[in-house]
Amino acid sequence: MGRAIFTARTKGRLVAMPASSEQHAASDVLVIDIESDNEIIDTPINMDNHNTMNGNGTLSSNKPKAVNMSEVVNKARDTFDSGVTKPIEWRRKQLKNLLRMYEENRNAMVEALVKDLRRSKMEAILLEVDYLINDIRNTIYNLDNWVAPVKPSKGLVNMLDDVVIYNDPYGVVLIIGAWNYPLQLLLLPLAGAIAAGNAVILKPSELAEASAKFMVETLPKYVDSDAIILVEGGPEETSELLKQRFDYIFYTGGTNVGRIVYAAATKNLTPVTLELGGKSPVYIDNTVDIEVTAKRILWGKFINAGQTCIAPDYILCSRTVQDKFVDAAKNVLREFYGEDPQKSPDLCRIINNRHFSRLQALIDASKDKVAIGGRYDSQDKYIAPTILANVTASDVIMKDEIFGPVLPIVPVENAYEAIKFINEREKPLVLYAFTTDEELAKRIAENTSSGGMCINDTVMQMGVDTLPFGGVGSSGMGAYHGKASFDTFTHKKSCLIRNFAAIGERLGSGRYPPYTDGKLSFITTLMRKRNGPSLKYLPHLIAFALGAGVAYGIATWQKMSSEHL
Repeated sequence: MGRAIFTARTKGRLVAMPASSEQHAASDVLVIDIESDNEIIDTPINMDNHNTMNGNGTLSSNKPKAVNMSEVVNKARDTFDSGVTKPIEWRRKQLKNLLRMYEENRNAMVEALVKDLRRSKMEAILLEVDYLINDIRNTIYNLDNWVAPVKPSKGLVNMLDDVVIYNDPYGVVLIIGAWNYPLQLLLLPLAGAIAAGNAVILKPSELAEASAKFMVETLPKYVDSDAIILVEGGPEETSELLKQRFDYIFYTGGTNVGRIVYAAATKNLTPVTLELGGKSPVYIDNTVDIEVTAKRILWGKFINAGQTCIAPDYILCSRTVQDKFVDAAKNVLREFYGEDPQKSPDLCRIINNRHFSRLQALIDASKDKVAIGGRYDSQDKYIAPTILANVTASDVIMKDEIFGPVLPIVPVENAYEAIKFINEREKPLVLYAFTTDEELAKRIAENTSSGGMCINDTVMQMGVDTLPFGGVGSSGMGAYHGKASFDTFTHKKSCLIRNFAAIGERLGSGRYPPYTDGKLSFITTLMRKRNGPSLKYLPHLIAFALGAGVAYGIATWQKMSSEHL
């Protein structure tokens, strides 16, 4: 069972367990038959019937000490209710301390990612460490503006009133991270939750054992451990957490477990963000620079060995473009990873034996369609960058999200067939299109539905902090990144502020009984929507006009007085 990390002195060992058989990351919850009753398990798991495994797929016999999850949540709630997390000074201090943690532990973070995924230094820094640093700097720079109440425009009927939208924290939020980007996917939403003024309970993935260990040992040294609590454990601990009442739940992982999280949240009507996955398609037409296109697609596909929720999952193109792409890909992959990709220091490994076996089975089922790659080594958890050609919709590789370094190509006749193919399936997390035809790109955007889009590149949309990131349909709900992270963990509380001035009361007195046609006509005239200039600054304009009138009157009086003398 699990422990909450309450202080920097708390120590212990992380225990990881195999989760579901689904393909996406962060399978931290025991997957049950969602079609039966949509319930999280109500009784403890019999540990004798479930092997306990660490992130490398090896057996581990030690169990962390049991903890009462209700006490953990109550501790966070007591801290939030005390008002500690709400002042902007506290938020800024926690964010700066988190930034300092990243800057002072850069090497330790890279080492953890190497141990978990054999991540190259460049990918570790660009995709996780510096990504976190830049995001939190942006949050700190903009914190005052984000937190400040917003004053929206108002109509004629409220011209003498104040209308305000307050940015309230939700309260106690739960963030469940993922193993594929174990630091970024837990700590980036944490920054947004802190900026919004919440108390936070964090659950890292037990499969990325080194990264979880780093956060267990390091995070409490930098942040307020009464308000930001990290919980260790596997599926059983996550299931116990989900039985508690939270004010917001943020989950990154697979669709099957996402349904379980959603079902648990509905018991308390808890709002959620679900960052899931899906099969993100790429369409390529015949107008592109095929060499550049191949580089951009293959980079986005094979970073982190394809274990990326926004990685291109499959390609749609004509058979002519398919042949050109495969030829270009051979040269590109040789340039990226050398003659023997297994010896390249830039190619990650599969997270554990279970996911390796799943990917191996997909390749074995498609042996006759391997155009490039197809090799694997179970001892090294290595799978070569693999491209499959002439794949059909009925092939096993097209059933679920691949989440690995295997890229199938499905031939289609044209863009219209590609759009039809995409729309016949679940809505993807991202849709990629490569074309120099702006009208075609617009047509694809307007006639498909996806969490996001990127034209003529892959993955790079994640570097734009003003673009919210999130899914739609089975690929998720809600969004974050940049200000969207702050907004995700913020309740927008609307407020109308009126005064007791006689003119305001006179204007509003028509609402009182006894009702008459005259009163109705007067009120409907006041409330009628008008297409004209904003009345936001009308009170200031009136005040200025009155002031100018008074000044003019005084000046005139003084002039008349001097002439009289």
